[in-house]
Amino acid sequence: MKHLIVKELLNVEEILDAKILYAVESGSRAWGFESTDSDWDVRFIYIHKKNWYLTIDEKKDSYEKILPNEIDLAGWEFKKALKLFRKSNPPLMEWLRSPIIYLEKYTAIKKLRELASEYFNPKSCLYHYLNMAEGNYRTYLKTDDVRIKKYFYLLRPLLACSWIEETNTMAPMEFDKLVKSQVKDENVKAEIYSLLKRKKEGEELGIEPKIKLLNEFIDEKIQYFNNYLKQFNVDVLINTEKLNVILRETLDEVDR
Repeated sequence: MKHLIVKELLNVEEILDAKILYAVESGSRAWGFESTDSDWDVRFIYIHKKNWYLTIDEKKDSYEKILPNEIDLAGWEFKKALKLFRKSNPPLMEWLRSPIIYLEKYTAIKKLRELASEYFNPKSCLYHYLNMAEGNYRTYLKTDDVRIKKYFYLLRPLLACSWIEETNTMAPMEFDKLVKSQVKDENVKAEIYSLLKRKKEGEELGIEPKIKLLNEFIDEKIQYFNNYLKQFNVDVLINTEKLNVILRETLDEVDR
């Protein structure tokens, strides 16, 4: 599949008349709780030629396409990505840590990884993950019968919050790392791994009675982090010029 994904990415370069700097897997396959029929969620960063940037009009700075072979492509233009990096955008920070890399060209991504801890804003990331968990909870887990696979989409962001609180660093993408390090209750951990085994073996996790133990764990975490964020205050000093330099250096590197 990797060969096919790279082929599709090279086709995108032709369509955009741009160079892809970086492409990774995001979503369940990168998180480590994919099922046998999961889509391929490919995310990438691309850069245009210098002249593209020398206009007074704003241009489209993203690309999305769902292909018939279950490949979901979505990319951001590099300048847009740098602006999001400056804000400590959690999805972008995750991409930089993805365990599944399809393409990595030039030196730009290496430079961003080296700066990631400097631009990391724990407060914005905590809000992002907590809002994600609360939204999924309201949508999927408020009834007595629930879509069982949705537990993963609450547990992962809440465990990411725990990781950030404990380490003051960006959480890893891999769900297994989060469970091993952040779930202290062995009964909760066993329940999570039981669900994970079922999902990865291809079992259809449909509508089932809610799992009381996991719901209690999730309720407790949501309440805790709502209170935690009320008193959480961290200022991150932003150095935009470092990112301006990376943009200029990357344009020069790509245009050689």
